[in-house]
Amino acid sequence: MVWPEGMGVADFDLFVIGGGSGGVACARRSASYGARVALCEDSRLGGTCVIRGCVPKKLMRYGAFFSEHFKAARGYGWDVGAPKLDWNGLINARNDEIARLNGIYRTMLEKAGVEVIEGRGKVTGPNGVQVDGKIYTTKRILVAVGARPSLVDIPGIENVITSNEALEGMTKQPKRLAVMGAGYIGVELASIFRGLGVDTSLFFRKPLPLAGFDQDIREALVDQYKVMGLDIRAGTTIDAIEPEGDSFKLATSMGDMYYDTVLYATGRKPSPNTQDLGLTELGVAMDSTGAVHVDHTYQSNVPSIYSVGDCSDHAGAGLNSGAHDLTPVAIAEGRVIAETLFNNNPHKVRYDTIPTAVFSLPEAGTVGLSEGEARSKGFQVTIYKTSFRPMLHTLTGEPVRIMMKMVVDAATDRVLGAHMVGDEAGEIIQGLAVAMTAGATKADFDATVGLHPSAAEEFVTMYQAAT
Repeated sequence: MVWPEGMGVADFDLFVIGGGSGGVACARRSASYGARVALCEDSRLGGTCVIRGCVPKKLMRYGAFFSEHFKAARGYGWDVGAPKLDWNGLINARNDEIARLNGIYRTMLEKAGVEVIEGRGKVTGPNGVQVDGKIYTTKRILVAVGARPSLVDIPGIENVITSNEALEGMTKQPKRLAVMGAGYIGVELASIFRGLGVDTSLFFRKPLPLAGFDQDIREALVDQYKVMGLDIRAGTTIDAIEPEGDSFKLATSMGDMYYDTVLYATGRKPSPNTQDLGLTELGVAMDSTGAVHVDHTYQSNVPSIYSVGDCSDHAGAGLNSGAHDLTPVAIAEGRVIAETLFNNNPHKVRYDTIPTAVFSLPEAGTVGLSEGEARSKGFQVTIYKTSFRPMLHTLTGEPVRIMMKMVVDAATDRVLGAHMVGDEAGEIIQGLAVAMTAGATKADFDATVGLHPSAAEEFVTMYQAAT
């Protein structure tokens, strides 16, 4: 029982703390089933994804992509002259779109019947939330406050910017940019800024970026980053950052280097935004970073409190914490809560076929298991792989390559993983994720007629990789 008997009528059936993707999705879906729902947010609605994440990043990627298209156009007879980027024009257009989306989120919530309360919520008990001094009673609480960028403790770290500033501010275009980070955010922002004409270096400690991705994807991306002129500083650490005139001196493991802007993109773990929410006082179980422990229903050890997205730890559900910190996953988790609590329709998120994309230049898309993961799980696998020049560049002469790979269970012929580096990789992988969710085999792929001429057709004509 999550609402004590004898307490009268609660103000709400569900109170959502956090106006990001997961919280908004749960609030809207719950309200559509007749639940009385409130949502509080102390910033703009939309969360990291809309305000300082996926959306502004993708818009800036589109802007960066034009630099490659201008080069390609010459191979097709177009005289485009010397293209010039209006940095402020790009940033202002991006910011205007984010403001528009913020308004749309508010309208969607209000039309759904969700009461939007401005301010930071604090849990006062299993059935209470306080916002700006006022306490609301509620049968259940959803904590969906996301996470913030994490920084390392080195001298001069106060001089850096994070993805927040890069995607929400930065009115002045950098000239020489150093990016530290080997995850999604690091490689995406480094390649985007390079595409926008910024002299950019990408630093990371390991030999390759994107740990956890298929090895062939990691190698293919680095090769193509170098083709586009991104300075790759593999196996390099930044030990100190010191202002020097209009620049910063970076003391690195490879010697001193100078940049006018330093961007740290070392992830959002372990930095959930759960501090000062009252969860510790209530006895809500959390990991050492402040992520809320939840089970497969996203319920915490306090029965009335749930959590989704980047501020939750799925270890209780048998999943690696942080392994699926993606906007569509938070949305799916929020909707599962709504379906379970208010529509008598409990079901689970399919974590095994979640597609994901790295929106760098070039793009990468992946779904399912990498070759390494499949082998570590005991599968005997057959590998199908191809690499080729995309048709666009047959006339440009640019050394651009597409890489595609499939990991197949040799015993059942079921496709375990699909991976791609190249233009529109995310769009192509989304379709493959549907097929894999339906249990498609390699024979099903082979029996499908390809769409010619396209890059995507390679996934249904691919031969076994040479061993």
